Amino acid sequence: MTLSPEKSTDTPVPDGHVRLTIDGQVVDAPKGELLIRTCERIGIVIPRFCDHPLLDPAGACRQCLVEVEMGGRPMPKPQASCTMTVADGMVVKTQNTSERADKAQQGVMELLLINHPLDCPICDKGGECPLQNQAMAHGRADSRFVERKRTFPKPLPISSQVLLDRERCVLCQRCTRFSEEIAGDPFIDLLERGANQQIGIAEDQPFQSYFSGNTIQICPVGALTSAAYRFRSRPFDLRSTPGTCEHCSSGCDMRTDSRRGTVLRRLAGNDPEVNEEWLCDKGRFAFRYLGSAGRITRPLVRRADGELAETSWTEALQIAAEGLTAARDGAGIGVLTGGRLTVEDAYAYAKFARLAARTNDIDFRSRPHSDEELEFLAAHVVGTAPDGVPGEAAVTFEKIENAPAVLTVGTDPEEESGIVFLRLRKAWRKKGLRHFQVAPFTSTGAEKTGATVLHAVPGAEAAVVAEPGADVTAALEQPGAVILVGDRAAESPGLYSAVSALAARTGASIGWLPRRAGDRGALEAGAVPTLLPGGRPVTDAAARAELERLWGSGPLPAEPGRDGDAILAAAAAGELAALVVGGVDPQDMADPQTAITALREVGFLVSLEMHTSAVTELADVVLPVAPDAQRSGTYVNWEGRHRPFGVALDATGVLPDCRVLDTLGVEMDTDLFTQTPAAAAGELARLGTRRAGTLAPAVAAGEAKRPGYGQAVLATSRQLVDDASLSIDEPALAGTARRPYVKLNAATAERLGLIEGEDAAVRTDRGTITLPVALADAPDGVVWLPTCSPGSHVRPTLGAGHGDLVGVVPATGNGSAS
Repeated sequence: MTLSPEKSTDTPVPDGHVRLTIDGQVVDAPKGELLIRTCERIGIVIPRFCDHPLLDPAGACRQCLVEVEMGGRPMPKPQASCTMTVADGMVVKTQNTSERADKAQQGVMELLLINHPLDCPICDKGGECPLQNQAMAHGRADSRFVERKRTFPKPLPISSQVLLDRERCVLCQRCTRFSEEIAGDPFIDLLERGANQQIGIAEDQPFQSYFSGNTIQICPVGALTSAAYRFRSRPFDLRSTPGTCEHCSSGCDMRTDSRRGTVLRRLAGNDPEVNEEWLCDKGRFAFRYLGSAGRITRPLVRRADGELAETSWTEALQIAAEGLTAARDGAGIGVLTGGRLTVEDAYAYAKFARLAARTNDIDFRSRPHSDEELEFLAAHVVGTAPDGVPGEAAVTFEKIENAPAVLTVGTDPEEESGIVFLRLRKAWRKKGLRHFQVAPFTSTGAEKTGATVLHAVPGAEAAVVAEPGADVTAALEQPGAVILVGDRAAESPGLYSAVSALAARTGASIGWLPRRAGDRGALEAGAVPTLLPGGRPVTDAAARAELERLWGSGPLPAEPGRDGDAILAAAAAGELAALVVGGVDPQDMADPQTAITALREVGFLVSLEMHTSAVTELADVVLPVAPDAQRSGTYVNWEGRHRPFGVALDATGVLPDCRVLDTLGVEMDTDLFTQTPAAAAGELARLGTRRAGTLAPAVAAGEAKRPGYGQAVLATSRQLVDDASLSIDEPALAGTARRPYVKLNAATAERLGLIEGEDAAVRTDRGTITLPVALADAPDGVVWLPTCSPGSHVRPTLGAGHGDLVGVVPATGNGSAS
């Protein structure tokens, strides 16, 4: 970009640019740039409604009219600057220098307001409305149109969470273009013609999109409103706090708006490097858990009668410290954490385990996991960052967008990392990305990113990745190609090894895409049995000595600890005397029944949690911790990018995990120095990163199990909107969840006697899940169920997981297996 009022016309025009004049200023602009963008760059604001920098031009509202002259001849009418590209020698006059352009803009505004209702005092957009602002700045004081305004019944629910007031709509088409272009969900569209034209949906097709909330935010008027926020507040009554989304590993920038100590809404922030201007609906709407009836706000201890009772922090910490000290001096302590931790809290848990508990028995992976996964993470993930040196530079959103080819393994981005999905779709639409996805069937997300699906039987994905075909291999050999692997790869033996080998063979970069927000930070902070903070191997004597010196501690445990499954097994067998559990849902573990048994059988159980759970019911001491809105901290997103956030609500009486652990450590005669998130973050930063340098894993590829009569191989994965613990009390969000089905191909359905649309029962000796049948292009003998959706909680009900054999039969009318 170059601009200067004094620019000489004799100065050479840079390659790929054109020279034009805007309001008397000589400007050089890239070829193909929209005129409205060029004006923005030199500080000239042209009013608009339909224009959005991330949407294709539409020219729908005509508010951005300017006067244009080409070759010394003025165009006969003002032109829409949002659809016209710059040209050499063009002369442009905006409303600032042209009475004609100003009059045209005022005329368009007058037309837009003919039927617009005068309900600014009650409209949710009032106070932050572009129409309101531009009517004042670029409209007439009086209107020549005095006829009765058109009215519609209002509001029209186009989904459970998006309401439409049709008379407010100015037909800018931002909502329809976002849905069609960005999300790939064309449920909302223009209906009718002429004066009757309006936004709407088909009668039998509600606006079922994971990204529908973005249409509310980008609507330039109050036509689209949130069912949860409607009439709750005015913008000038809200306290706004920048934040980071806690629902997945993308680390989306967002804004939290609260009033009188209650969060009322969330809006997407503007971060071009991460989420651009978008949020998934889960990140936007799932925040009512903050005020849920199940929130724990006072410490609890189990009394002699077996009941939990509220107590003071002093007593709770004293009892917890006494029990843990006795356990440490006996059979030992295990530490289990979940996916909600900030990097500061994860560091506190890692330090607590090594210093206070004197053990490496710590694992953040409260989900199916493997030793192979830890080797993979140590070799390819720990210490990488977007600004890393060559060899340690991470895969980023930008690299995905510019990649010639992307292979996704062990993840369905639309369901597990919505913003990654949007980048994949953008790259496919605009830059011709070739997307390949290893999966049991073609999901809607795969269709919307143009993916070529490499069908794989659950448990045998490694063989597909090892030999993906000449076409896939050639695509991944192109410079900039990327392999994205999700944490579900841990459920398929040899899959991480196959990904590592394929990347080495093709030169493709590897990105790890965990589902949960805290996983990457917990890895960096050392909340795993084989790595110390900063990626230092537990077995490296020099690394331990370095940490002992920095911490001022005695000798650290030198042997790798147990992983999550082994910790639970040891607790159940009496080989561990106590567990410290932070943010773990046993239902997420590979075998929830075994996890519950271990929590029940362990001698002493301390839970750090913000909401009641299955762990609470078994704990001896429950220490309440603050949710994100009442604490500060940092998430490390899947790229390795640090995403800090501040306190949005009053935090009086609630403490972050790092502070609770620090105080508990003091009671155990151990100083952690993690009293505040800032203190923990500062110490972790001083430690720095020391890459593990371990060899890539080389585990043999697993083989698929062969189903017998009436059996199938189970595939399972989570849906974005499901029964997640942080989505409680969100009926509007739950209304947009995709319906759970039993999915399998036509040949398998016929073999098992199943009929599309009718119920099927998937069963093991532990239980049965009954859902309608939907046909998909899955391999023969494979059946898919959503992991944690209403009516389909796979692991707790079936005691089975990805790649296991299950029975599948038609269900009778009363829902039981026939």
